[in-house]
Amino acid sequence: MNKRVRGNLSVRSILVAALAALPMITLAPVSAQPPTTCGDGWESSEVVSGLGVLENLEPDGAGGFYLAGLERGVIYHVDAERRVTTVASGIDSPAGIRLVGDTLYFISGDSPEANLLNLPTGALNRLDLTTGTVEVLVDGLTAPNGLLLLPDGDLLFSWAVVVGPGTGVSRYSPATGTYTPNWAPVPSSNGLSLTPDRTAVYVSNSTTGSFYRVPLDAPGEYTTLPGGFGAIIEAPDDLQATATDQIYVAVNFSGKVSRYDPASGKTCDLSTGMYTVNIPPGPTSVRIAPDGDRLALYVTASTGSLYRLRPPSGVDLTPA
Repeated sequence: MNKRVRGNLSVRSILVAALAALPMITLAPVSAQPPTTCGDGWESSEVVSGLGVLENLEPDGAGGFYLAGLERGVIYHVDAERRVTTVASGIDSPAGIRLVGDTLYFISGDSPEANLLNLPTGALNRLDLTTGTVEVLVDGLTAPNGLLLLPDGDLLFSWAVVVGPGTGVSRYSPATGTYTPNWAPVPSSNGLSLTPDRTAVYVSNSTTGSFYRVPLDAPGEYTTLPGGFGAIIEAPDDLQATATDQIYVAVNFSGKVSRYDPASGKTCDLSTGMYTVNIPPGPTSVRIAPDGDRLALYVTASTGSLYRLRPPSGVDLTPA
């Protein structure tokens, strides 16, 4: 999603500019289903707070998380004891992050100025957690956002561009250095998650509120899924699918976390009220991670907090 306002860019001016640009955007037809409430029994709590606008998160495999601190230009680490440290600073608007061993891949340059003015100031980067060294892998990107690790070790990243044609989902191979821009030409791509059979990727479109299914072996033959969220006013952001083929998604403009069924197109809300006056205003990312001997949803938001949503008995959060 578009990020925190800087300089003379106000919340209102960003939204006005985005709305004025709509004729330039291909809006896929969306028949959004009225949301139902499935939040009964879910328990919401703050894990940490006061960290400024947060954009993304990644479990560390030891009960903690790495967090992209978009507002402060840092990457945090929160350990299992909720102690917060900064592992990298001086980053331009960090967004999607993924952990592979001692390497943290991350997106930078996801700012409102780059998005609205089509500035190619973004990059895909690699952080060596043992040395603190940052290496730029691909630069010249315009408002890159989401990041996904594929089973073969390649990375996909999205371009949530509001103004202009956008550049779909791109692919990068850390093993070979091969970069494939616009690998899947979906418009205004944002959140990314593997499907349960790991043969395709689910992608959210924050502008139209719709979702796509992109086959890994034929990315140009993507399909638009039924239903979704309201165009412009809700903005589904980052997401994660489960083994039961349910998608949990941070719905940014609505300030909520929801569940989306890609088969029926129906949505239901788990938690609401995560909202501020920042850009982005609400939840930015969700991840499924261990919570003791069970699983929970963890959520980053513009409120500066990392939240934990514990499911009621019977909800299967096994990730895809």
